[in-house]
Amino acid sequence: MKYFYLLLLLPIFCFSQTKHYWQQKVDYTMEVSMNINNYQYKGTQKLVYKNNSEDTLRKVYYHLYNNAFQPGSEMDMRLQNIVDPDGRMVDKVKNVDGKEVKESRIAKLQPNEIGYLKISNFKQDKVAAKAIEKGTILEVTLNKPLLPGKSTCFTLDFDGQVPVQIRRSGRNNSEGIELSMAQWYPKMAEFDNEGWHADAYIGREFHGVWGNFDVKITIDKNYILGGTGYLKNNNEIGCGYEDVGKSVKKDKNAKTLTWHFIAPNVHDFTWAADKDYIHDKLVRPDGVTLHFLYKNNPKISEVWKQAEPLTSKIMDFYNQNVGKYPYKQYSVIQGGDGGMEYAMCTLVLGEGTLGGFVGLIAHEMGHSWFQHVLATNESKHSWMDEGFTSYIEDWVMNELSSKKVENPFAGAYKSYINLANSGKEQPLSTHADRYDENRSYSIASYSKGEVFLAQLEYLIGKENLRKTIKKYYSDFKFKHPTPNDIKRTAERVSGAHLGWYLIDWTETLNTIDYGIKNVEAATDGVQRTGVSLERIGRTPMPIDVMVEYIDGSKESFYVPLEMLFFEKENPTPSIKRTTLPSWNWGNPNYFFEIPKGKSAIKKITLDASGLMADVKRENNVYEAK
Repeated sequence: MKYFYLLLLLPIFCFSQTKHYWQQKVDYTMEVSMNINNYQYKGTQKLVYKNNSEDTLRKVYYHLYNNAFQPGSEMDMRLQNIVDPDGRMVDKVKNVDGKEVKESRIAKLQPNEIGYLKISNFKQDKVAAKAIEKGTILEVTLNKPLLPGKSTCFTLDFDGQVPVQIRRSGRNNSEGIELSMAQWYPKMAEFDNEGWHADAYIGREFHGVWGNFDVKITIDKNYILGGTGYLKNNNEIGCGYEDVGKSVKKDKNAKTLTWHFIAPNVHDFTWAADKDYIHDKLVRPDGVTLHFLYKNNPKISEVWKQAEPLTSKIMDFYNQNVGKYPYKQYSVIQGGDGGMEYAMCTLVLGEGTLGGFVGLIAHEMGHSWFQHVLATNESKHSWMDEGFTSYIEDWVMNELSSKKVENPFAGAYKSYINLANSGKEQPLSTHADRYDENRSYSIASYSKGEVFLAQLEYLIGKENLRKTIKKYYSDFKFKHPTPNDIKRTAERVSGAHLGWYLIDWTETLNTIDYGIKNVEAATDGVQRTGVSLERIGRTPMPIDVMVEYIDGSKESFYVPLEMLFFEKENPTPSIKRTTLPSWNWGNPNYFFEIPKGKSAIKKITLDASGLMADVKRENNVYEAK
């Protein structure tokens, strides 16, 4: 009898586990002094850590990202052994046989060019704690266990050296930006209901703890800074940050300035500095200030000026179609090695055409919604930040274009289908560091992740997808959403069952492949045409069938997917649609009839919209001979 009562209680327990969400919290206070002669810096950090979990913590972990930029590091070894290393991180040279080979730039760094973070004087609540450096991770054994619901204070000193820029962070990049300070400080690793995420840094992206930052940066007075947060002493600094009409008086004898930033409710802090920055400011009607920092270079200034109002338009679009940007400022900063998103800012290369530059801004700023507000674990679910950002990037760029296209996501479909047919695809559930090739990672994360959303439109309709995106943002902003969260949001909005879609698309290599098997005229003299369809791939889909007749008219037929338990609205209301009986997965064959003779039919197309990612589309069309 006791087992019966246990079974009754079990579902209640499971339900409560899924309902109870928690996340850790950190508050950073840091002071750092930069020596611009040798690119070394010293800092102190005070970190108040709140344990909101139900676990008692006896260890904590920090990321020391700078340590990746040393010969022999795990990043260096990965770079030397992956078949398609990132071109920015290698030099192409010819060996003794005259064959071109790629050599790791990290392996060639000299002691004064490497990056490092060295930690000393680590204390928990003013008592020394044991801290051991393991590559890009600092493992700390607490002197006092941290109980559930309690807070503790960690303090430490750190010495850093800015590496020659190879990837994201560094000094003196290809466009001459002196300091791109990303991943520059000891950063607390995330702990959640899956445990610690103390991943070594070998080139992918990040996962951080939500909290507040109070950062003071002392640097040569001739440098202009930009980055995360709000400048508190703007009227002492000037450089275009001062209040309107405010006169800035500086000590002419001082050699340095201290920039004081605060950043509320973010999970990272980044800055950049250069002596030759121009700083433009655009104050939007909603009160958000856009900052633009770029080299005083006549070759690029016009492009940057033209991009500024377009950046504001992009923010308007994201505000309207995803959700309101929650901070008071956003900075577009020339720096980095391509484009990389950070809290309240992006570091981008700044030399290029206007179209390419605006597209880069659209993508990186899009991450302010899909990563820096909806903070997925980029290492585990890179497709949720890169793919969803790519989706809204292509969406907004199409809206800004004078020549709009029907399917702005077609490029992503093409890239994914090529990968799926290449034999080199790995499931989206693959950890970002575990992809065999960079190309496979990039297409999976960016393109297949983008198609996940675009194909949702095919499954549940455009309006339901739009509502899903807004509700997802509203429900999960300032949290760490997982794949199940976007799936459940779409289900709640539409009423459709989508568990099968999430599994097939992200956890398997199953593909979509449907075909028109046969088209035949009725033999009993009645004017009708039989159409036989087949499912060849493993992944099921509802099927949209468009029929074009010789007289120029069109008619559509919709075959619902039985396991979807949903019928989407007619995507082309101007064309008559007939809803047919549903098709279940177990039967790979389906037959229906068109109420006209075969001689009246010009063309039959499966998925005329192109929103179903069929990997072999050549059998999707029947044309009368």
